[in-house]
Amino acid sequence: MSTKHHIIVGGCGGMANVWLDYVEQRENASIVGLVDLNKEAAQKKADQRNLHVPIFTDIATAIKETGANLVFDVTIPAAHKQVVTTALEAGCHVFGEKPMAESLNDALEVKKIAERTGRTYSVMQNRRYLKEIRSLRHFLERDGLGKVHTVNVDFYLGPHFGGFREQMDHPLIVDMAIHTFDQARYISKSNAVSVYCHEFNPTGSWYNGNASAICIFEMADGSVFTFRGSWAAEGFRTSWNGDWRIIGTKGTAKWDGFDHLTTEIVKKPSDTAFLKETEQSTILNSWTGKEEHAGCLDEMFAALEENRQAETDCHDNIHSMKMVFAAIESAEKGEKVYL
Repeated sequence: MSTKHHIIVGGCGGMANVWLDYVEQRENASIVGLVDLNKEAAQKKADQRNLHVPIFTDIATAIKETGANLVFDVTIPAAHKQVVTTALEAGCHVFGEKPMAESLNDALEVKKIAERTGRTYSVMQNRRYLKEIRSLRHFLERDGLGKVHTVNVDFYLGPHFGGFREQMDHPLIVDMAIHTFDQARYISKSNAVSVYCHEFNPTGSWYNGNASAICIFEMADGSVFTFRGSWAAEGFRTSWNGDWRIIGTKGTAKWDGFDHLTTEIVKKPSDTAFLKETEQSTILNSWTGKEEHAGCLDEMFAALEENRQAETDCHDNIHSMKMVFAAIESAEKGEKVYL
């Protein structure tokens, strides 16, 4: 670890603690400044974390005065474009919370700025970094299910966040479903080519915008991915990772989003029985890396130090963003949309 990372943290909300916890464990990284429009909030965070660093309300000033070479963007989604573009233009690499931006055009513009400046912009997709999904991907890569043709997920929770999420027009799709869409891309190793989405706000919802959606995506490899979800569903909660069923020519895998990862594989493919006999088994863990945010940050830092794009670099993540905004467009038009 010869590279020394001098980090500015933009945004001092609760999620900043996760990123700061990680940096404390890393020998070649240090926090050199905190930035927040609310200077008192930034100072409070510094006091809580025992960080003796300068406090700023402007990201450009913070970079100039500290000599930072890396920015952690943990601001709210509405601020992402401004924070990321300012950091890239100032010569910093950026690791940021999802989504890249609040519109696809803004996300594409940010990607172009990263290309023009030669800086990297990697996006936090922590739900790719769980031993179950990594092991599932490994199982599928070894032809465990044969040719995968169907990927389904159910996502039902009733979180009462308060704050900006309950004011958003499309809270589930923009702020949460990008995780699930990104997981579907990771599982299938394919990008979406079309979507039909029905979005709605159920009776009793505490969200201003549409908190529920049903989406049907056609993927480039010919498979179909369906998403059914709600953030206004009380009772029988799924995992935050959703409840998955992946179907291939050899059988089916199920992941409950927790630690239950099982398969049923056809025993005798040539059998002509009405319902073929299957054998159930558990997919064993093949992932040795860290999980969640730490796993994604490990990959981000490794990519930066190896001068390559991270797995969740903006050039990859833009395809998850396209799914989000195509789903919104489909819902608004009431018709199928091509990506």
